[in-house]
Amino acid sequence: MSYRLELRNITKQYPAVRANDDVSLHVLPGEIHAVLGENGAGKSTLMKIIFGAVKPDAGEIYFNDALVQVRSPQEARALGISMVFQHFSLFDTLTAAENVWLGLDKKWTLPEVIERIQAVSSDYGLEVDPWRPVHTLSVGERQRVEIVRALLTNPQLLILDEPTSVLTPQAVDKLFVTLRQLAERGCSILYISHKLDEIRALCHRCTVLRGGKVTGEVDPRQETNASLSRLMIGSEPPQLKRVAPVLGAMALVVKNLNLAKQDTFGVNLQDICLQVQAGEIVGIAGVSGNGQQALMAALSGEDPRTTPGMVTLFGRDVSQSSPRERRSQGLHSVPEERLGRGAVPSMSLAQNTLLTRTNAVGPGGWLRIQGTHGMASDLISRFKVKAVGSNAAAKSLSGGNLQKFIMGREIDASPKLLLVSQPTWGVDVGAAAQIRGELLKLRDAGCAVLVVSEELDELFAVSDRLMVMAQGRLSPSIDASQATAPQIGIWMSGLWEAAHVQA
Repeated sequence: MSYRLELRNITKQYPAVRANDDVSLHVLPGEIHAVLGENGAGKSTLMKIIFGAVKPDAGEIYFNDALVQVRSPQEARALGISMVFQHFSLFDTLTAAENVWLGLDKKWTLPEVIERIQAVSSDYGLEVDPWRPVHTLSVGERQRVEIVRALLTNPQLLILDEPTSVLTPQAVDKLFVTLRQLAERGCSILYISHKLDEIRALCHRCTVLRGGKVTGEVDPRQETNASLSRLMIGSEPPQLKRVAPVLGAMALVVKNLNLAKQDTFGVNLQDICLQVQAGEIVGIAGVSGNGQQALMAALSGEDPRTTPGMVTLFGRDVSQSSPRERRSQGLHSVPEERLGRGAVPSMSLAQNTLLTRTNAVGPGGWLRIQGTHGMASDLISRFKVKAVGSNAAAKSLSGGNLQKFIMGREIDASPKLLLVSQPTWGVDVGAAAQIRGELLKLRDAGCAVLVVSEELDELFAVSDRLMVMAQGRLSPSIDASQATAPQIGIWMSGLWEAAHVQA
């Protein structure tokens, strides 16, 4: 049988962990092949080996039945392999078009690349502004640039790592149509996702990794979410236990929040009004880049431009209070960017606990070293973070494990109000269930929680009320039990007024 890609006995050892242990995998021409596994199972390492970004210690790679040595991403692209990374590989100071141009054959001029970006963006429903500098883009917008860059190379093998986390349900459907068309034309697709429904709907075969080893290969169309979970994590994820909310004091009140965009490519926040009470979870849906980051920065105090009366925390006007002052009042937040904002990459997990926790700081500013390591170790244990210990650098963790650590750090602080952006971005189904369960426990203990997420299933699972952000504006709230995914998808286009009129 002729394979597009064949991996034979791939092994990769890092100092503290064997990321891939004798892994073999086969992908047919025109096949959409899922790679499934919990966080730290070795999926990203394996994909980087295929793409030439990591060198294996042992094993062989065959592409179109020929033994190949893929020593760099440039060699991979020359073979016909493109990849969209979970952690992006973009230059902040360049525009989206310039970043795309870097990964393409230089026979094209920049204006030609811009024209092709616009055509592909339109065809695939992936909105990308070619002229925008990458440093002005949200995480979701950067992911769209990566996807468009990969598609422009007309690959024979396309590797997608969590590609739908920034898309509306309608855009996901459109992307799936495109991926099926690519497959019908002979392009093979390696698809990494923790969304089991997506894998079952899209993929022809699925290879499961656990602890760096292959534990099974199945046809996901013949499986259930429960059976795939058992293959991946050894059990089914725990069911969320929800009870009716017991509302307490008004925790957060935002009135007439108007803020001009801080760069040419941002969006203005317009007449934002919202309330969150103790004992409830309010979810905000929306496509990335519609002002969610700016709103969270204004609420956390990172953006100091709010004027008196705009932001009230437990009856106290904090509009001009610093993040530290707001934290002292019980407000904690989790940013959407893990590395660089949620955690300092080069610092240890113990040191990263000090970013938002001060109980390990003694009189005179002296650090209680044992205290920081104790806190980090407790978080590693409680939230099942795969790390070699509290001295592990944040950048050494997989994306999902770092997310679990950061979420755990803020949840463990017993906040009165928790602001969370993308709480389960890139984590496996077991970890996602745990994080969502912890958010519900916080809510049941009387904490007010505001969640910004592009995962509609997540928002429906944890939210008591839902709102949608589009073009810098916030929709009215709707009881989560009354909302539907198609309705929220329409609201993501800013069409909630028309919907209310029809109702």
